[in-house]
Order: sequence, then structure tokens, then C-alpha cells
Amino acid sequence: MTEHPRSIAVSGSGTAEAAPDLLTLSIGVECRRAGVEAAYGDAARASSAVTEVLRGHGVANADITTSGLNIRAEVSWQEGRGQLVSGYLASSTLRVRLRDLAASSGLIAVAVAAGGDDVRLNGLELGFADPGAVEAAAREAAWNDARGTAEHFASLAGARLGKALSVTRRPGSAAPIPLAGMQRAVASEPLTVEAGSSSVSADVDVVWELLD
Repeated sequence: MTEHPRSIAVSGSGTAEAAPDLLTLSIGVECRRAGVEAAYGDAARASSAVTEVLRGHGVANADITTSGLNIRAEVSWQEGRGQLVSGYLASSTLRVRLRDLAASSGLIAVAVAAGGDDVRLNGLELGFADPGAVEAAAREAAWNDARGTAEHFASLAGARLGKALSVTRRPGSAAPIPLAGMQRAVASEPLTVEAGSSSVSADVDVVWELLD
């Protein structure tokens, strides 16, 4: 009869904190014009102006993506005539990654100025250019937490830890990065973006062999 080794199963949790170093900006362009050609042309010019000014300030082509190009007729109801086309709306979205957070406020300001009244800021997202380093630190913290717990229980049982028999990683998560630091001192000044810090968590289940 085979004797199964004694073991202990524990869970560990860990977090790692770092300052975000990547800002992803969503910039929209919306042009309402009487004709479809004018709406499309003006939207293209505004989008190109934003793109060119960002490139001129060092944003790489790979960090600028265009998506969501749409053109639609806008209609209105008139008594006795029914629905009539009142104009056309052309819109598109630029997704821009800014890797220099210290310069991001100025870049957003010049991008908005380049596109004029047709520009819409759809939102900002802060994150990590290389999340792997932060995630690795969180996993190491989770492992150390699990091992410390296992060693404590082993000591209470009059045993010691052997080799790890199994390791199961549970999905961790990144804490939301608040944008409460975004503020405008006066209407003529650019928006200030304060990155703050964010934490990433990791959880692990480990089974260790118990030795006498």
C-alpha cells in the first residue's frame, strides 16, 4: 500500500505598487456640415491636423491609431414634409499613447488646439508600458506570503516544509487608477494630469510537502 506524503495547502496574496508611465488618450473628431463631402473633408483635415501636431511633438506613428470612421445623415421632422435631411455628421476617433507623462498636459493642449472646435476628448486611461515587471513583483509577494503562512503552520505541527507539490495562480487585478488629479486652474490653462500610483495584486494557491 502506497503511503501518501503529508502536505499542507495554503493561499497567498501580494500586491506591488508603481507609478503609471503610459497615458492612453481617446480623441474624437466630429464635423457637422450641410453636405456629406464637406463633413468628410473637414473631419479628415481636423484628424490630420491633430495627428501631425502629435507627430511633431515626438509621438511615434505606432502610438497613433485611427478607428471608428463614420458618416451619417442627420434628419429633422417638418410638419407636412416628413423627415428631411438637415446635414451630415462625419466622425472618427484617434487612440494615442503618450509615454512621457510629464509632457502629456501640453500635448493634449496642442492636439485640441490643432483640431479646433471639432475635437472631442473622449477620455484618458493611465497604465503601464511594461506591466510584466509590476505583475512579477506582485506574484513574488504572493509566493512569499504563502510560504510564510505554510512555514508557520508547519512549525505549529512540529514539521518542516519540503518541496512545493503544486502551484495554482488565481487571477489578480489592477486597482483602478483615479484621475482625480486632473484639474484646470483657469480656463486658458491646459489640463494638468497627475499620474499618482497604482497597485497590481496576485493570488496563489500552493501545496507543500510536510517533512518530519
